[in-house]
Amino acid sequence: MGAALAAAERRLRDAGHADPRHAAGRIAAAITGCLPGELWLTRDHPMARGLTQRLAAAAEAHARGWPLAYATGRIGFRTLELACDARALIPRPETEGLVDLVLRDGRRSVEAGGLAADLGTGTGCLALALAVEGSFERVIAVERDPRAAALARENVARARPRTPVEVREGDWLAPLGDARYRVIVSNPPYLMDAEWAVLDPAVRDYEPRHALTSGADGLAATRTILAGARGVLEPGGVLALEVDERRAALVRDLALGLGWARVRVHEDLFGRPRYLVAVAEETR
Repeated sequence: MGAALAAAERRLRDAGHADPRHAAGRIAAAITGCLPGELWLTRDHPMARGLTQRLAAAAEAHARGWPLAYATGRIGFRTLELACDARALIPRPETEGLVDLVLRDGRRSVEAGGLAADLGTGTGCLALALAVEGSFERVIAVERDPRAAALARENVARARPRTPVEVREGDWLAPLGDARYRVIVSNPPYLMDAEWAVLDPAVRDYEPRHALTSGADGLAATRTILAGARGVLEPGGVLALEVDERRAALVRDLALGLGWARVRVHEDLFGRPRYLVAVAEETR
C-alpha cells in the first residue's frame, strides 16, 4: 500500500495540490474503506491490484481537477457512505444540519411516523438520512433529473434502510400525489444565474448547473416549494429548506407572505443563516 500511496501523493504534488499527502490519504481511505489514520499505520501491508489501480485512477482524476467525491466515487453523509458522481450535486456538511433540524424541531411529527419527502434528492442523501435516523413509515425521494434519480436508487439499494425509500421522478411537488406528509425537506438550487459564472471552477466546471442555479434571483425552486408544500403537508407538518445565507431573510418573508403559520431561520455550524423551518397551520 505504501508504494501506491506514495505514487498518488507524487501525482498530486506534481499537479500543484496544496496538501498532496492529506489528499492521497483521503482518496485511499475512500477506495479501501479504511480511516485515513489507519492507512498510514498499515502502509506496509500489501494492497490488492484492483484497489491499487482504482487509487491511481482516482488520484489522476483529482490531479486533473475533479472534486474528491467524484474522483473516488464516494461521499460520507452523516452515518451513510454514498456513491457520488457527476450525475448529482456533491452533498455538503451544511446540508447534514437539515436532518438535525427535522429530528429536533419537528420531533412531534417525526415520532408520530407518517410520510416524509425529500425534494430534489440528488444522491438521495437527505431521504436516506431521514429513513435511517427518523421513524417514518416511508420516505419519498423526488428527483427531476433521470440520471440523478438512477444514482439515488443505487444508494437506496446500497444503504438498504429499514424504512422504505421510494425514488420518484418529476418536478418538485408534482410526484407526491394525493398523500399528506408529516415532513418535507429540500436542498433546492439557490444560486442566481449570475453567481454561477463566478463560482470556483472546481464546482462550476464539474457539478450539474441545474442543481446549483435557480433563475435570475436564485429563488425559483424555493418559491415553488413554499407555494405548494402547505397543500401536501398534514396540519402541523414541517417544511425544512436549505437556503442561501445572503437571501435567508428574503425567503423568510416570502414564506410569511405565503401564509405559513410559524417560520424560523436557523444558523449552520458556522453561524450563517442557512435553514428555514416552516410549520403548516394546525386545524383547530
